[in-house]
Amino acid sequence: MLLAIDVGNTHTVIGAYGGEELRASWRIPTCKEDTPDAICARLLPLMEVAGMDSHELDEGILACVVPMLTRAWSDAISALCGSPALIVSAKTAGSLFCADYPAPQEIGADRIADAVALKALYGCPSIVVDFGTATNMEVIDRRGRFIGGIIAPGLQTSAQTLISRGAQLSSINLTAPEHAIGRGTEEALKSGIVFGEADRVDGLIRRIKAELGEDAFVVATGGLAEGVASLAQEVDDVNPDLTLIGLRLISEEHRKRAKEDAC
Repeated sequence: MLLAIDVGNTHTVIGAYGGEELRASWRIPTCKEDTPDAICARLLPLMEVAGMDSHELDEGILACVVPMLTRAWSDAISALCGSPALIVSAKTAGSLFCADYPAPQEIGADRIADAVALKALYGCPSIVVDFGTATNMEVIDRRGRFIGGIIAPGLQTSAQTLISRGAQLSSINLTAPEHAIGRGTEEALKSGIVFGEADRVDGLIRRIKAELGEDAFVVATGGLAEGVASLAQEVDDVNPDLTLIGLRLISEEHRKRAKEDAC
């Protein structure tokens, strides 16, 4: 069984795959003080509740955008799976990730996983919008090459920054209000943040399509995708497991190459 892990700045998404089946997935806060032992202590109860035995794990793959946590998570995966973790990069993604990009080694592991799954599931050209700490957009052109994207402040990041700098503003639930014109401070905040994010995404996607010179299929993923994507006119589909799928595909490709090299 494969353990696929996407460590983000705010949340960590974990998936357990039996073949192509996602048997269970979890979303937990990212703790930057985690040690391998602490990580294992967090994961084992989750697996137990899901009716899974850690002895079923035999391989793991890691996408981590928090450098200080890469070693801890890698060691935890090795301890749980009994084999070294595959660390995602443009190089380890192999032929699944073709980039027309000046410095592919700088591309974040989560962006690589998203791009791999996007191309495999939706074809080319296509765009993924990943709603997380940052709102990332990755672009695959008609040749199947990653050509770049957009990184913008995420929905919660924008809200927290605004609220922290406003003496009369308080924390709010980031759901869409009934009207664009807020009839109070909270409604006005919700309108500006939630509708503003949806319209920003639409505007950026239209700019991307104009530069491509053609239409492209747009997929939303990430923890906040469901709420915002439903308000965006340019989003064609929502796939909350896109990053995990990309990790699984990279792991399968790596396993295939290893077998070929051994022959």
